[in-house]
Order: sequence, then structure tokens, then C-alpha cells
Amino acid sequence: MERAKRAVHVVANSSETDVPSSSQTKTDATTPAAPLDEQWSVQQGKLLRPPTSTLLTTLQSPPPADPTTPIPFLHILERLKTTPREGWRRFSIPSCESISDHMYRMSILTLLCPAPLRQKLDIPRCTLLALCHDMAESLVGDITPLDGVTKAEKRRREAETMEYLTRQLLGAKTGCEEGGTLLREAWEEYEDSNTLEAKFVHDIDKLELVIQMMEYERRGNGKVDLEEFLRVADKIEMEEMKGWCRDVLREREEFWKSVGKELGGTDITKTILGQGDDEVEVDGKMADGKEEGKMDDTSKG
Repeated sequence: MERAKRAVHVVANSSETDVPSSSQTKTDATTPAAPLDEQWSVQQGKLLRPPTSTLLTTLQSPPPADPTTPIPFLHILERLKTTPREGWRRFSIPSCESISDHMYRMSILTLLCPAPLRQKLDIPRCTLLALCHDMAESLVGDITPLDGVTKAEKRRREAETMEYLTRQLLGAKTGCEEGGTLLREAWEEYEDSNTLEAKFVHDIDKLELVIQMMEYERRGNGKVDLEEFLRVADKIEMEEMKGWCRDVLREREEFWKSVGKELGGTDITKTILGQGDDEVEVDGKMADGKEEGKMDDTSKG
């Protein structure tokens, strides 16, 4: 599938899936967010947590200015494996997932795409988008709505970071220039969200968060209610992914009943569970086992 190179737009279209804005959100007072820094850059920008350090000086072995091998790039990626997702950290979830954990399960989810939707998508492309969509967070950090950074500024920081990672750390001397271009263009495609593949991966991003939310509630044996995160579920667009989201929410309801607690049910939960599964046809059979019908075509790009 041929795709032309696109310039990086400083127009915000970033995901809002990380953190609820409620006052119930728990914040670790030892790692306050930094004030908005419009002059942020890869070389001079301050970290959000802790806000007193510049970005590259926090690295145990800062990458060379003009590397001849991709190894410095790979060392930077290690940060994705060790940086916790900020939404869960703020809720004091023990041993919470890292950014890489999130992207890994997203990538697997793309491979499980339902057959009717699979026929419309370039699945390997979807997997690539899932694997690199949060790559900039290796240096920018997991910016959330509580950090005081606008969507446009978040996009600018992440775009600059992707330029640094894929052009400077994967430059011509490394022999990986083509791979860097592939990663950068995939990240831009996800951010622009103009292709059907990008829209699908945005839905997967939200679905994976809902699944993780439910798993943390279950791990806590009903002592923590993370329903505030369900606001992202209402933003899932493709009917096939809405169906999977309903499956998760039904499982969640059964869990809470099993621990003797009845969910009050937010408007979003009621809306999602109130949508009929008979609107979606999966592999020629209706999801609820009713008579087969024509699949709702709202997932077309």
C-alpha cells in the first residue's frame, strides 16, 4: 500500500485515554507535574516527573550526537519498558503496566481483528501503528490531561521527539534510515487519524485501556472502582470494537456482583450496554445468536 510522506502537523489530535479529570484521582505528591513549558525541546526540555531535570541529562548514558549504530536508539526504547502508564500510577495501582505493556497487547489485538473488518484493513500496517504510536513517550513521558500541557503542545513535543529518534538516532550512518522513516510515518499516520487503519488502532487503544481497567478492579478484589476511565469507551467508533467493549463491561458487571457490590452504572456504561449486539455481524453470525442480518456499515472510513 503506497503512502506519501506527510509533514508533521502541529495540530492536536492526540489520545485522551490516559487519566480521568475527576477530583478523585490520586496524585503522588513526591512527583508533581511541571508547569507548562512552551519552550520544551528534546535537548533542553524539563521532565514532567521530576520537573527539575532536563531530559537527556537524566539518561545514564546519553546518546551520541551522530551515532553509527542503532544501539543508542534501542537504549532509549528501554524507557518504554520501565515507564509506568501515568493514569494507573496516579491511582496508586501496584506494579502497574508500562507504556510497552500497553502497546504490546494493542499489537496483539490488531492481529485478532474480526473477519468482516479485517477485509477492509491492512492488518500488518495496523500492528505497526500500534507498536509505535506511543514511542515518543520514551522521552516526552506519559502526558495526561492533568499535566497542564495543551493537546497542541503535546503533539509538538511528541513530533519533535519522533524527529530526534528516527532522523538523528536512526540516521544514515546507522544503516537504519529506512526503518526510521517507516516508524516516523506510521506515528504520523496514527496521530493524523485519517486512514481506516489509524481509526481502528485508536479504537484498540481505548479498548485496551478498558480491559486493563477491569483487570485492575478484579485484581483489587473490589476495593478499587476505576469506572471514571470508562469515559473513553463511549469514544470507540467501530461497531466491532464496540461489541468487544460491551463484552468487557458485562464481565465487569458480573465481577462486581460476585463481590457483593452492585454497580450504580454511569450514563456511559448504560449507553454502551444498551446498544444492541444485533447491530453487528461477526463471521456471518449475529453476536447474540439471533437471526443473521446485514452488518451495520458505520465502520467504513
